[in-house]
Amino acid sequence: MQAILMSEPGSPEVLQIQDIPAPTIQESNQVLIKIRAAGVNPIDTKIRRRGTFYPDRMPAILGCDGAGVVEAIASGVSQFKPGDEVYYCFGGLGQTGTGNYARYAVVEEHYLAPKPKTLSFAAAAAAPLVLITAWEALYDRGRLEAGQKVLIQAGAGGVGHVAIQLAKIRGAEVCTTVSTPDKERLVRKLGADLPILYRQKDFATEAIAWTQGKGVDLAFDTVGGKIFFDTVAAVKYGGDLVTLLEPDVRQGNFKLARKRNQRVSMELMLTPMLEGLIERQRYHGQILRQCAEWIDAGRLKIHLSQTFPLALASKAHQALETGSSTGKIALTI
Repeated sequence: MQAILMSEPGSPEVLQIQDIPAPTIQESNQVLIKIRAAGVNPIDTKIRRRGTFYPDRMPAILGCDGAGVVEAIASGVSQFKPGDEVYYCFGGLGQTGTGNYARYAVVEEHYLAPKPKTLSFAAAAAAPLVLITAWEALYDRGRLEAGQKVLIQAGAGGVGHVAIQLAKIRGAEVCTTVSTPDKERLVRKLGADLPILYRQKDFATEAIAWTQGKGVDLAFDTVGGKIFFDTVAAVKYGGDLVTLLEPDVRQGNFKLARKRNQRVSMELMLTPMLEGLIERQRYHGQILRQCAEWIDAGRLKIHLSQTFPLALASKAHQALETGSSTGKIALTI
């Protein structure tokens, strides 16, 4: 089969298309997927630059997200059959025999969910990682409740644009940071109550004013660095701050967060895959099933901004690394 292989860390040019043997079913709970599209995420570009989680198992196939058609099933598979359309987040971290920048993948059944009927394969492949990340950050780490006010950083981004919608589904009010008027228009369409053009206004000041001086109940940081520490000032006493990045104490400190008795949580949706946490892996599949229902009901949208053919995976990485894209990018296969 054709696949994009990474033989060493480096620039996007290290991603090369090659012909390799297709993966085969080895365990009783596995499903062979004919991949129709693969999502491209920031974790892919980080792994490409820095190396995989399994550096002794090169070359590697990147891509955590996939969508496709069930080609074959093992004897123990009960929820899917050949011909079913599915989407999932599995592989792509460097483990041998995994990754979705390829024509086929073998995936354990519990990772899979039926593909939303109203989405193309490309849009569906762009969805799983960001859906699970935003769900866990808002609902599990942040304990978001109806009527609360939430600040979402980078609301027009991959995680941010679905986080806005999940917050609205839960019944929260949302303010979010954006860089341009075009992105402001996008997040308003997605339900944001207060877009903040952060290049023109201080987002913490705006969030404090929006909450009548109290601060938001929950802030979701998808940017990291200094932005994480700046976000503390926008969160109320006893509020929650959830981040996707490890805080860098060279760029700030926790004094204000401690003074305000805030809860700081970290979200890494890859942990169940890395640590073999089967129940959490099943939970991820359940999240995708629920999100598929919301997507097909018109309550949740995936903003797919660009697609590239598999052979141009390096171009997709270049587009993502410019930092100017909205929504998601996918490879079509």
